[in-house]
Amino acid sequence: MKMLLAQNKGLIFRSFPKGCYISSICKKFSSSCNGSSEVDGKAVFTVDGVNKKFTGNNDGIRKGVDDVCCILESGPWGPTLENSLSAFGEKPLPELVIGVLKRLKDASAAVNYFRWAEKQTEQVHCPEAYNLLVMIMARSTKFDHLEHILEEMSLHGFGPSSNVSIELVANCVKSRKLREAFDIIQTMRKFKFRPAFSAYTILIGALSEVHEPDPMLILFHQMQELGYEVSVHLFTTLIRVFSREGRVDAALSLLDEMKSHSLDADIVLYNVCIDCFGKAGKVDMSWKFFHEMKTHGLMPDDVTYTSMMGVLCKANRLDEAVELFEQLEQIRKVPCAYAYNTMIMGYGSAGKFDEAYGLLERQKAKGSIPSVIAYNCILTCLGKKRRVEESLRIFEEMKRDAAPNLPTYNILIDMLCREGKLDAALKLRDEMERAGLFPNVLTVNIMIDRLCKAQKLDEACSIFEGLDSKVCTPNAITFSSLIDGLGKCGRVDDAYRQYEKMLDSGHVPGVIVYTSLIRSFFKCGRKEDGHKIYKEMVHAGCSPDLTLLNTYMDCVFKAGETEKGRALFQDIKGHGFIPDTRSYSILIHGLVKAGLANETYELFYAMKEQGCVLDTHAYNAVIDGFCKSGKVNKAYQLLEEMKVKGHPPTVVTYGSVIDGLAKIDRLDEAYMLFEEAKSNGIKLNVVVYSSLIDGFGKVGRIDEAYLIMEELMQKGLTPNVYTWNCLLDALVKTEEISEAFVCFQSMKDLKCSPNQITYSILINGLCRVRKFNKAFVFWQEMQKLGFKPNTITYTTMISGLAKAGNISEACGLFSRFKANGGIPDSASYNAMIEGLSSANKAMDAYSLFEETRLKGYSINTKTCVVLLDALHKAECLEQAAIVGAVLKETAKSQHASRSS
Repeated sequence: MKMLLAQNKGLIFRSFPKGCYISSICKKFSSSCNGSSEVDGKAVFTVDGVNKKFTGNNDGIRKGVDDVCCILESGPWGPTLENSLSAFGEKPLPELVIGVLKRLKDASAAVNYFRWAEKQTEQVHCPEAYNLLVMIMARSTKFDHLEHILEEMSLHGFGPSSNVSIELVANCVKSRKLREAFDIIQTMRKFKFRPAFSAYTILIGALSEVHEPDPMLILFHQMQELGYEVSVHLFTTLIRVFSREGRVDAALSLLDEMKSHSLDADIVLYNVCIDCFGKAGKVDMSWKFFHEMKTHGLMPDDVTYTSMMGVLCKANRLDEAVELFEQLEQIRKVPCAYAYNTMIMGYGSAGKFDEAYGLLERQKAKGSIPSVIAYNCILTCLGKKRRVEESLRIFEEMKRDAAPNLPTYNILIDMLCREGKLDAALKLRDEMERAGLFPNVLTVNIMIDRLCKAQKLDEACSIFEGLDSKVCTPNAITFSSLIDGLGKCGRVDDAYRQYEKMLDSGHVPGVIVYTSLIRSFFKCGRKEDGHKIYKEMVHAGCSPDLTLLNTYMDCVFKAGETEKGRALFQDIKGHGFIPDTRSYSILIHGLVKAGLANETYELFYAMKEQGCVLDTHAYNAVIDGFCKSGKVNKAYQLLEEMKVKGHPPTVVTYGSVIDGLAKIDRLDEAYMLFEEAKSNGIKLNVVVYSSLIDGFGKVGRIDEAYLIMEELMQKGLTPNVYTWNCLLDALVKTEEISEAFVCFQSMKDLKCSPNQITYSILINGLCRVRKFNKAFVFWQEMQKLGFKPNTITYTTMISGLAKAGNISEACGLFSRFKANGGIPDSASYNAMIEGLSSANKAMDAYSLFEETRLKGYSINTKTCVVLLDALHKAECLEQAAIVGAVLKETAKSQHASRSS
């Protein structure tokens, strides 16, 4: 399509930059365009929002459409394809043509078929077919045949629909083809068509983004010619572009035109006029607009004042700007930051440092934090006056309010160099580089380090991979930061690959790299790889530091390798280091977790003798060790010592002591400490609450346990499975089984999944109140969930089933328990013997009787009596005699113990 703007006299259409597309333009300036609908499950176009149904035989038409589309998709247009289409034998009906066009997406194929169908029928296509064809061109942005098609439509007495014209322009804008969009509208006008309102506004908005006022004005006037109602918003868009281009007369002309349309300017338009006319050097005109808006009942806002002050400052009319700022201060208690920046810049440009700095102090006094722009203005002003020391003082002060940027450093470096203070300038340059403000390896290191710490690893890797070795080569720090970041986020294999790259590039990994890799591998559960890294470090001749040894020891303890952890503690001395507070803390914590809390006392005094100064972490480790080893009083003393030495106890500290007190039934003291922690503002966690619930529950103080649980939930905390188990255990031990089941249901309602211990508690509780059948139901449910019962649950269930007379289930469970390596207790054997005896299985009961005696378990008198009776009934007289003898011996020993 060759259309030139020569038709529009005086218009020069500049070439548009490639990056001119603004994605929001369509949303900003258009009404919604029609989308697609479906025919036979495939996407098709709709015109004017209507998906018209085929008339006649729909199934036949649909099949015809399928066949035609299949042929059109089989290859390029040519005689062979035309012959295939002609083979249908009948002339294509309008419904068929429409159906096919709705399916097609390729503009060339659509035009060829359109023309072929036209020749076959020797009739003009209907408007819908033409609109569909144009829609295909719009969506594919292929306009080679568009002008000819539009001309035909004009000759036939109809034109493109509103939605089609919008689609034509919108797709051009989306494809950044603004020239084509403009040409399309001009072509439509050429053939006397009426482009849609939204087509104009979409294109005007797009042109405003690339500063093309002339085509915008042509489109604007065409809209008026067509009778479209133009808004203040449209006038504002045009005035802004003309003003910024310095074409003040055209902008004023638009303003007069707007007034002639009886449109009232809004505050946005006035702000645009003040700013743009002022920047064009028309200060008096800006003042005129400022005062005019007041007469029209519009109150200037922060943007209005800031724009006007900026205009006055640039025109060296500082006194007027100051007067305006004082007006703003009277209206606004705290003017916006932009207003302060504008005035500080104004003072700075005029060389009035004292006034600029005074205003900055005033800004801070009002609670408004000055920006880096404000500080840069003041530094520039000081630079002009060569007041270096004062500049450096302001620079240090600035850091409390705003982060220095590249211009900040440039101002200061320039100032120092001019004063001959080269060393200070280099020092400042180094500081600038450390802040990542210069594109060298340090900048890269800072960026990678910050991104890794923010867990934006893909971005960090992208920067690293994108480094140009000719410009910037990564150093050991670069690799260290990336390895550490990847490792901390669990990407240990990627971290190790970077470690290998580091070796390949000739850099020697330092102790920091090895520390990071060891920690990362252990954290991911790959302890063997962690040990391997340590060996690699030793083999490479890199000597570990105390931080690495402490980290390695901590990892080893957490991996359950207690003896290896002990050995590493000794290695610290072997490497010439003295174990520090952290070394002892790790050792104590590791031993406590391994159940060796009794060693805490000795280690604590070794720390004291060595002169280690305990920090909060160390105190917590030692206090926990004392509590776990039963030395709660000592732990309490350390808690008080912490406070005296200025180490506020944490939730961990209070949690350890509260748990220690609760476990030895000193619940009132535990509760007092609990209240003290709350009064000190400590946010207590579920672990602390659970300790108290467990403690109160075990001594039967159920009401207190419930109150603690209630408070926990009121604080917004969620009880975990341990918390619920503590409460359930307390309830079943007091035989509050009904309440226990209410509690169990609440637990499930709160999405807390019961575990093996939960079911064991309930089963034991049900057996305790002789509800054996219900206990067995829970036993089966527990098995279905994949939980493995513990020894207590097994023996409880076996005894319960036997006592309930479910002897076959009891026997099966008893056998499985032993087969799985379980060791039944005396209660299980006695219950099984009684159950088998009651079920008339006397010899089976006798076999268990013998097994019980061999294991050295005691047999109850009642058990012997029940078995003896069963043996007599079964006429097993020999076995009965043995049981009778055991019964006599048991009676004698009991009589003897009572006599003594």
